[in-house]
Amino acid sequence: MPEQYRIDLTPSESVTALVYPAATRNRAGICLTLAHGAGAGQSHAFMVRFASGLAARGIDAVTFNFLYTEQRRRLPDRSDRLELCWRKVIEACRDGAICRKLKCETLAIGGKSMGGRIATQVAAGGADGVSALVLLGYPLHPPGQPDKLRAKHLPSIRAPMLFVQGSRDAFGTPDELAPIIGKLKPRPAVFVVEGGDHSFKVAKKSGTPQEQVYDLVLDEIARWLVTRRAAP
Repeated sequence: MPEQYRIDLTPSESVTALVYPAATRNRAGICLTLAHGAGAGQSHAFMVRFASGLAARGIDAVTFNFLYTEQRRRLPDRSDRLELCWRKVIEACRDGAICRKLKCETLAIGGKSMGGRIATQVAAGGADGVSALVLLGYPLHPPGQPDKLRAKHLPSIRAPMLFVQGSRDAFGTPDELAPIIGKLKPRPAVFVVEGGDHSFKVAKKSGTPQEQVYDLVLDEIARWLVTRRAAP
């Protein structure tokens, strides 16, 4: 079961984080902190599945609620408020109570859709101690509006990035990401979920069980994080 922590944003505002300690038999010493998407909090089945799946693979996982979710509001906060929340969570994972609990040597950040996008904005602004980013369904543009790209800040990121993208993601397909990623340094890695949508769901007619799809993604994330940590 995950352990719950409170993270103070201001003297009067706080959010909840959940810590999923890695299995001790194969603990890699890496913490991946994931933020949720715009429409669901950290208790959503997708977030729980990925956090627990990473922990089973030796990666310490942390999730948290943005303030609007914590306060049970539907509309996301402004970007500056979302970024503030992310920075406070990073501090807790790097220097605070969560850090003392996990004793991780490497901190990676990322998240589902909006949560991952805000993580990239924080990283572009210079987040100390962040070694890598894992982006689950990066929202390159709003559905049906491919001209409204959310990529201007990406060249400012110096940490390695892994994009996990469904081949039929309405928020941006791997083909749409390709020309943008190709210009970034270091060049990000991309893992394509064939037939997957924005949440990596595949059609039943594909013949591949959904849980197997998630397992493939989780295997790749764990492999990539361990490989990056071992890289000189």
